[in-house]
Amino acid sequence: MTGGAGPERVTVGGGPRTRPGRVLVHVGLGVLGFLVAVAGSLVQAAWFPLGLLLALAGAVGLFWGGALLTRAKLGVAVPALLWAVTVLVLTATRPQGDFLFGAEASSYLFLFGGMGAAGLCLALAPADRPLFDPTRPLGGGRSGASARKGG
Repeated sequence: MTGGAGPERVTVGGGPRTRPGRVLVHVGLGVLGFLVAVAGSLVQAAWFPLGLLLALAGAVGLFWGGALLTRAKLGVAVPALLWAVTVLVLTATRPQGDFLFGAEASSYLFLFGGMGAAGLCLALAPADRPLFDPTRPLGGGRSGASARKGG
């Protein structure tokens, strides 16, 4: 404690620490979620199957990157929500008969694969802990375990 102002808060991770910075990062992640959804919806059908893999890799990269950047589950939720809403809006047909997604397997794989990836990234997102902790030994065991086994 310093100067009686209360306990110091130790922040873990490299995410932004100020409230306006966090808001700006989440807005940026939301815009990226929209852009990745539009780009993925165009690419996934154009170059099947590599386009589908590229579109899903872009979505997973955005979701996991948001989790690592913010060290919070909200870093996954914001781009994933905007991605899902954008893809669902793009699946609707217009009164003129235009559509962006065809009724084929790659469109459904893109939609459900992206939503599944968002759910996995949300479940595995590191929250308030470093991705790699230098104080823990590799392998996740206890620090004294290797010394006791005669090593």
